[in-house]
Amino acid sequence: MQDTTNELRRAVSTISGMSLDHTEGLQKLGIETVADLLKHLPLRFEEHHGGVTIEEATTILGENDRNPDLVTIEGEVAEIRPIRGWKRSKARVEVSLEDETGTIKINWFNQPWIAKKLHPGMPIRVHGSLSMYKGSVQMTNPRWEEIDNEECTSKAEGGLCAVYPANEFVTSTVIAKAISEVIDDALPQIEDHFSAEERKELDMPELREAYRKVHNPQDLNESKEGRRRISFDELFLLQLGVMLKRHQRQTTLNAPALCWDEKIKNRIEARVPFTLTESQQKVIEEIAYDVTKTIPMNRLLQGDVGSGKTVVALHLMLMAVVGKAQAALMAPTELLAEQHYGTIVDLLQDSSVSVGLLTSSLTTNDRKALIEKISNGEVDIVVGTHALLTTDVVFSNIAVSIVDEQHRFGVHQRATLRNKRDDDNTVPHTLVMTATPIPRTLSLTIFGDLDVSTISGLPPGRSPITTRLVLPEDASKVYSYFRGQVDKGQQGYVVVPLVEDSDSGMKAVLSHAESLEREYFQGKHVAFVHGRMNSEEREKTMTAFREGKVDVLVATTVIEVGVDVANATMMVIEHADRFGLAQLHQLRGRVGRGELAGVCALIASPTTNDAIERLNAIVQTTDGFRIAERDLEIRGPGELFGAKQSGIAPFKSARLPRDLQLLQLARRNAVDYIQNDPLLKNSELLRKRLFSKYGESLGLGDVG
Repeated sequence: MQDTTNELRRAVSTISGMSLDHTEGLQKLGIETVADLLKHLPLRFEEHHGGVTIEEATTILGENDRNPDLVTIEGEVAEIRPIRGWKRSKARVEVSLEDETGTIKINWFNQPWIAKKLHPGMPIRVHGSLSMYKGSVQMTNPRWEEIDNEECTSKAEGGLCAVYPANEFVTSTVIAKAISEVIDDALPQIEDHFSAEERKELDMPELREAYRKVHNPQDLNESKEGRRRISFDELFLLQLGVMLKRHQRQTTLNAPALCWDEKIKNRIEARVPFTLTESQQKVIEEIAYDVTKTIPMNRLLQGDVGSGKTVVALHLMLMAVVGKAQAALMAPTELLAEQHYGTIVDLLQDSSVSVGLLTSSLTTNDRKALIEKISNGEVDIVVGTHALLTTDVVFSNIAVSIVDEQHRFGVHQRATLRNKRDDDNTVPHTLVMTATPIPRTLSLTIFGDLDVSTISGLPPGRSPITTRLVLPEDASKVYSYFRGQVDKGQQGYVVVPLVEDSDSGMKAVLSHAESLEREYFQGKHVAFVHGRMNSEEREKTMTAFREGKVDVLVATTVIEVGVDVANATMMVIEHADRFGLAQLHQLRGRVGRGELAGVCALIASPTTNDAIERLNAIVQTTDGFRIAERDLEIRGPGELFGAKQSGIAPFKSARLPRDLQLLQLARRNAVDYIQNDPLLKNSELLRKRLFSKYGESLGLGDVG
């Protein structure tokens, strides 16, 4: 008999019927133990009303081109044909499936491994919807399983069949069988971190019962009840970590209290060659209110592309300088750091403020000299990249830390820059800036420990941008129009996804720049920049573009942020369907930065629903906040703020913005928990689970 004392920790490889391929497939899904297996939730439930013959399937379809109802067909593989498409997404595996009544074609697109899994003579069962193509009935991308004379073990008591996320090594059916084998022994071992009284107040089932309802529901309502509890736990744990970190910052850490009055305000504003908008002035006052206290500010400044965040940041940095302290501005790329540095130096011309630029491109001697000046307090404002975070960079008296394009760094890199003083509890005030507006639902999760300021609208003098989606066959019309704009003395950008040519068929910087100069821009100056160029070479090209010596700049997304040329009015983005929505919005923001109207042409032939939705969204609005919400709906928070970007593991059950109300409930409960028990000393199991899941990514290691 199986020893169930540690059933949740048992390796999935020990489950009956689990082959090496199955184990490898589960590992690729992040499943190592029985506990991981139970956390692997069904994508959906299907109800199959028995199998049909191929002849009956033809009758079901009738005169229609498509029948959305799911049917199940059992047959024998007669033939397998891998078919290469003119695009990778068009490649497919075509299988002829036959039974005693006829033959049906089954197509799997972009799943080449299926050809290796199937063989002629294999009995299989397919679940999917029917469609008509060229007079023949077929199925496209159905679920399939080899028939082993056993019924579908993923059927719940109510007749529902669970469909689990799977891969080429392990099918949904195998996963369902594994779960059915371990669930009875595993569920009793799941401990709940909420008391019966708390569960009653929340109207939530016990945790072990929630997992039972998710995997083996009597009906779909039970499945929803179980998933609601699991989703709540995911949101609650993240909120709890955010609130715990916030409480620790506000109660144990100190920051220098800076001065702010009309005299200081007027001195700083005298440095700005234009009138601030009401929105900018409001945000400056919000920031000033925070930094005049000793509680460390932790504020998110969000504003659309070109809304004037740099000027607001300059006000904060100069407040530090007035207080005889230092300020640092960290940007994600050298290009953006150089842009910020140039802007700040221009605005502070003829002042006594010392500004330094610290990037990885500095020579060893120059870097050493600059770091020594920073340490001695000879540099007031330091602009840099990740190079600011190295251990040898120590400030004499840093009071303000600004991180630009926060989403490009990741939550764990919202690092506190080091002071020379021995007091580890003294930290700078932190301002996080982003030109990618954060949907409210996300600002309550990943950025839940920050207060939020928003710059709405654009500064005076900015022009609207017209965006058009153009098919590749009409690209010549776009470039002809572009040539006309250049002939009028204007400039523009062409963005492509690759640096060098490849067999992907996508355009690359070097070859496309040559082609454009030869075909459309004869007699004009076409130049290029990309991320592999050294900073000196790149800056030389960028300077020539700013000075109007370059008419057309061909680039990768290296120009996504930090490029501000008022005379640039035209943006062409090749293969626009290959870029993310926020990225397209950022790129588009490089034009229309002066009095002349901007035009953005997206050249693409989108084939996926996601790509079509992204491009439609970017064409329909220039409002970054609406675009951010749309991006969240299309891609989900797991991609917007996944492991690479934030260190936060994507949710397995919770979905935003769908679960906004659940998120708000989780936030209220997390606030109450931390107010009553700031270090969770009375909730050991909850604390253990919190630190296990989010400790490192939220920087909770230094919380008591």
